[in-house]
Amino acid sequence: MKKKEQKKMVSIKTKLLGTILPVVAVIVLVIAGISYLISKNIITEYSENLLSSSIENQANEIESWLDENLSAFQIVKQTIEGTSPDEEALQLMLNSYYQFNDNYPDGLYIADEKGKLMKAEGSEKTESNPIDSVWYQDGITRLNMGFTDAYTNAAGEAVVSASGILNDNSGELKVISADLSLQRISIIVNSFIEMEDAQAFLVNSKDGTILAHRDNSLISTKLADSGNTFMKEVDEKLNQHDYQMTEIDNNMTAFTEISGTDWILVSYIPTATIYADINGVRTIMVVIGLVSLLLLAVLIERVVQLVIKPVKELTRIITAMTDGDFTVRVKTKSNDEIGVMSRGVEKFIHSMRNMISSIHGVSDKLHVQADNSNGVSDEMYDASRLQSESMKELNNTVEQLSVSVNEIAENATTLAMVVADTREDGEQVDCKMKETVEVSRKGKADMQNVGIAMQSINESVVKLQQAIDKVGKASEEITNITGVISGIADETNLLSLNASIEAARAGEAGKGFAVVATEIGQLAQTSANSVHNIENLISEINDLVKDAVSQADDSVNNINNSGELVNGALKTFDVIFDNIDEVSNLVQQMIEKVEKVDNVATNVAAISEEQAASSQEILATSDTMVEQANSIMGNSETVASDAKELTESAEELSNQVNIFKVEKGAC
Repeated sequence: MKKKEQKKMVSIKTKLLGTILPVVAVIVLVIAGISYLISKNIITEYSENLLSSSIENQANEIESWLDENLSAFQIVKQTIEGTSPDEEALQLMLNSYYQFNDNYPDGLYIADEKGKLMKAEGSEKTESNPIDSVWYQDGITRLNMGFTDAYTNAAGEAVVSASGILNDNSGELKVISADLSLQRISIIVNSFIEMEDAQAFLVNSKDGTILAHRDNSLISTKLADSGNTFMKEVDEKLNQHDYQMTEIDNNMTAFTEISGTDWILVSYIPTATIYADINGVRTIMVVIGLVSLLLLAVLIERVVQLVIKPVKELTRIITAMTDGDFTVRVKTKSNDEIGVMSRGVEKFIHSMRNMISSIHGVSDKLHVQADNSNGVSDEMYDASRLQSESMKELNNTVEQLSVSVNEIAENATTLAMVVADTREDGEQVDCKMKETVEVSRKGKADMQNVGIAMQSINESVVKLQQAIDKVGKASEEITNITGVISGIADETNLLSLNASIEAARAGEAGKGFAVVATEIGQLAQTSANSVHNIENLISEINDLVKDAVSQADDSVNNINNSGELVNGALKTFDVIFDNIDEVSNLVQQMIEKVEKVDNVATNVAAISEEQAASSQEILATSDTMVEQANSIMGNSETVASDAKELTESAEELSNQVNIFKVEKGAC
């Protein structure tokens, strides 16, 4: 037999390391990931709070700055309104505020409804038509000073003005105003940012105009017109009046409204700046995890090495045992599961040494017994083969006998079935003959009734002929009577004609008689016509009577002929009935004889079937004996084959046992 190829061995240490290290690596990564997410959430919350605090401080500073300037403007306005100065004194007041404050270096200026502009003498402010200016149009709408929307003045500078109506008791509509530079506001907006890398800008929520920004080129521009994605998304948020802190284009963005204005302060910081520290922490955690994983791998490898060293020694011993070497020794030092396994293997080696030594002795004895069994089995096989051939010849003879008996039984059974069928057919014929006799008897009675009926019909037709003759005679008498009536009508008609002639001769005296004569003439004419019609009808009746008489004569002749035919048929039925009666008797006799034949055929069939059954039993017994003889021969052959195999097995066992190595003198 070919040895099976051994599969490539994978060490236990490799399996343990391959299982434990991935699990530990996953645990380290999960811990690092969870720590990173927790740290990120904490930093995000801290940054949001810091950004909210920063933008609130910025908004407060801007509001304070605006309120401070607006209060200063309001004081100037109230001073002018309280003193009602003349034009010279007003000019001195305006001059005093020129370069007074860096927030509004040009000071204050006033315009009346006629378009006259008053300003400080050192101011370079110019207005071609002050009435159409933004600050004037916005100022005439309120009594107190208030800020306008951002706009570009005549000098091309982006500014926002504080303006209001000036009531100096002059009777003219005047507006006092002061300009604040948006660049100055931008400095204020970006001066109070508390977070590093954070930026802020001021926007007018009404039209999206940028009022203050670190980039001066963006001041007075629209957010929607900017090519910056961040600016466009901020504009969308402002249009939706959504001032919640959110992340826009990788920037954490906060919004706050400047009280008293339509301005929105937007402060933002890149998320990369916020998460820079946490990303560094994440990198450090990953490095620490990898180093820990490496140290843990070394530690696990050493522990596994110490644990599986006895297993390797035990594996070497078991491998030697599989090659048949039982001279190996097992050294057990530990008391753990591996030590228990080693002691079990040691006991197994001792048992195998004893068993192999015993098998050596048994195989020698088995070889001798196998040789003896082989000789006996050859002799038994020859004897069983001769017995099997003799039984086969006997079985062939019994089989031929069984076939012949079966054919006789089948023929006898067929004869019995044919006779039985013939008897059944005869009984059916007898039934039909009895029915035919009964029907013939009824037919004979019916023919007799037909003869009587034909006689009655003949008598009725004769009576009908006599009645028709009487009708013919009556019609002749009616014809005579109508002739008499016709003669009377002719005479009456003649008498009415004569009476009419006589009445005409009598003149007036005869008019009444003439009318009577006319009526009598008409009556006679009607009678003559009726007699003529009656004669026509009598003539037709006579023709019909003659035809009826002729048909009655023919009917009498036909009925007489039919009566003779019925009498002939009646005689024929008598003959048929007698013949059928005789046939019925013959059929009855035939049935009795067939019954006797049926009994004989049934007895023969029963005897033949018993003989066939007996022959089948003999054949079955013979088959069984042949099968037993074949089985004996097959068993003998099997025994012989087994004996040979036993001999070969004894030799193979001896060869196999010789493979094992045991110490000499092992018991």
